[in-house]
Amino acid sequence: METTADAKQEVPASTPSAPAVAQRDVRARAALRTLWVVVVLAILGAAYAWYLQNRDSQALRAEIAQRLANADAQAVQAKARDSDLANELRDAQAKLALLDARLAEFQSQQAALEALYRDLAPSRDELTVSEVEQILVLASQQLSLGGNVQAALTALQVADAKLARLDRPALGPLRRALARDMDRLKAVPYVDVAGISIRLDQMIEGIDALPLAKDERVRPPPKSPEPADESAWVRFLHDAWNDLRSLIRIEVTDRPPAPLVTPEQSFFLRENLRLRLLAARLALLARDERSFKADLAAARAWTMQYFDRGNAAVQSVLSTLAQLASIPMPTEVPDLTASLDAVRNLKASLERGQASSAPR
Repeated sequence: METTADAKQEVPASTPSAPAVAQRDVRARAALRTLWVVVVLAILGAAYAWYLQNRDSQALRAEIAQRLANADAQAVQAKARDSDLANELRDAQAKLALLDARLAEFQSQQAALEALYRDLAPSRDELTVSEVEQILVLASQQLSLGGNVQAALTALQVADAKLARLDRPALGPLRRALARDMDRLKAVPYVDVAGISIRLDQMIEGIDALPLAKDERVRPPPKSPEPADESAWVRFLHDAWNDLRSLIRIEVTDRPPAPLVTPEQSFFLRENLRLRLLAARLALLARDERSFKADLAAARAWTMQYFDRGNAAVQSVLSTLAQLASIPMPTEVPDLTASLDAVRNLKASLERGQASSAPR
């Protein structure tokens, strides 16, 4: 018994049993399998990562190659554009140089022309005085030929306005002469020549429609109302009596008998009346008051003698002729001699001053 116990005591305590060893082996194999699985997965992940990196690097290399090719093409195009721009710049510089040369030539020509113009052209004062002289000459012609006072007055006002813009003391005598002549023209009675001419034209156009005195007709007496119950015989006798009474009419008047005018004389009468009115219009334009009123008086006398004064148109013509004959007309139209002499003296003095100041 003691021997057995001693033998048991001699067995080492660390010696594993068989089940424990088997269990440990199982664990070791499981750990080994897990390690291999991890290693395989790592290898597969590394392979996949290498694949992705290789694919990305290939795409990047292809993109870089494409960009480099594009950059090379753009560089070539840029070089071509630079060459074209350089050529265009050289052409533009050549053209600019040519334009500069022409501009310098033009400026020299302009300077020469300006110098020539200053030598030949008159001053502003001389130009204004010449314009005023022409205006006064036209105004004087309007007064002497047509007696147009309003046109002459307007011309003098325009001339005075031109002189006022210059504001030169030397223009004082001329402006004073213009002011005196304008006052004289304003004192002339105004005559509406255009309005009178229109009224004469209207009368001339209506001459052919005026009835003659020989064509005047006495109004028939009013017919008495016929009774409705008269017989046919009584009505017949009544109408016959009215016709018999209308054959002879007696008129009591204080006017002289109307002159008998044949159709041929009627034509010449109307033409002569038309000529009288035309002569009156010409006398009006010429400011001939005597002839104007004489023609109107003759036309009015012929109208009263040969035309039907009871007609409304004839009465209107007589009234118009009387109104026109009563219009006062200026007996004398002033002239512009003082203003013309003043402007010519001023022009002569300016020319003498320019001749004395000219270089010799």
